[in-house]
Amino acid sequence: MSAAPFLDRVFTHLPRIPIARGGFEAWSFQDRPTQEGVGVVPLRADPARMAARILDVAHYTGNVEHVVESRVIADAGLPSGAVRFYQRLKIPVLGEMQMELVLTDHGDRDGWRVLAWHQLDDATLRLDPARGARTEYNLGAWLLRADAVGYALASAPRRDDVGRLKFAALTKGADAAAHQMVKANIEGMARWAARA
Repeated sequence: MSAAPFLDRVFTHLPRIPIARGGFEAWSFQDRPTQEGVGVVPLRADPARMAARILDVAHYTGNVEHVVESRVIADAGLPSGAVRFYQRLKIPVLGEMQMELVLTDHGDRDGWRVLAWHQLDDATLRLDPARGARTEYNLGAWLLRADAVGYALASAPRRDDVGRLKFAALTKGADAAAHQMVKANIEGMARWAARA
């Protein structure tokens, strides 16, 4: 799997967001239980510095909210500028989720510096569900420029790993809170980049 088709959908919706004010756009894709979405926050940012922080997945724990474990996995088959990693999140009230991802620097697109990730489905499926619910799919992107930062996401847990009520909270509930979560992720990453 690649993040490229997801990025195409993101860049179709991105022009609807006024960069000077920021905002959020969400859309349905296929029959997935969650929407895909992209948000933008207008803020002064150094794209190179932000990209360095985003690619520093080995240090997410303690610097990125809700991340309780993040470690690089050696993978010689990846293209230059890509990193494979395991991540485990602890979401308040709902519990832990885990996945294996590849984060890739996609360079510049339409005036944005783009870093995007996609899930390694087979590797994620092999994870022990006792350590946290595994994600069914997990795609995302960081969009960086000097006057704004964007964040896009499409994610849902495996239905078999969570109960009916938790699945609803992690899908319908996540859709309802997506705008606030995207804004918080952008602001959190900007604060970490500013400290470095």
